[in-house]
Amino acid sequence: MERIVSFQADLRRIGIGMYISRIDGDIVTYDIRMAKPNGGVYLETPAMHTISHLLSSFTRSSEFGNGVVYAGPMSCRTGFYLLTRGMSHEAAIKLVRDVCRSISVYDDRIPGCTPEECGNYKEHDLKGAREAVKPFLKAMENYTVEMLDYSWHMR
Repeated sequence: MERIVSFQADLRRIGIGMYISRIDGDIVTYDIRMAKPNGGVYLETPAMHTISHLLSSFTRSSEFGNGVVYAGPMSCRTGFYLLTRGMSHEAAIKLVRDVCRSISVYDDRIPGCTPEECGNYKEHDLKGAREAVKPFLKAMENYTVEMLDYSWHMR
């Protein structure tokens, strides 16, 4: 079996941040790490579930929404994937930063949080979601396109 690209990055050497996981034709997959891989502290499932709903809703409702293919969670509970098409790396950084700022202060109904819309609608934590994005926002303050490359962090 072929070893997929995302398993080839040495996750022991990266931290909280945003990375290009892969590029397939015109689709870019971004690795949005909100917790340090193998760091012992992971996103709590209810907070992660809420971030997932907000991330999906905010990215698709943004000025860049037409370029969003998918936004969803990583099973290891360290972050999310964002797949884009026709969006510059600068725009993707801006989008993720802006969306996470919005999540950090969001205080309204969680989108898609009814039994008709969500398969686990009772397991959400808005307060936890707001707190969970704060370390990521700090890491993203002065993020540049160069920093999207895993190797930049492994120097």
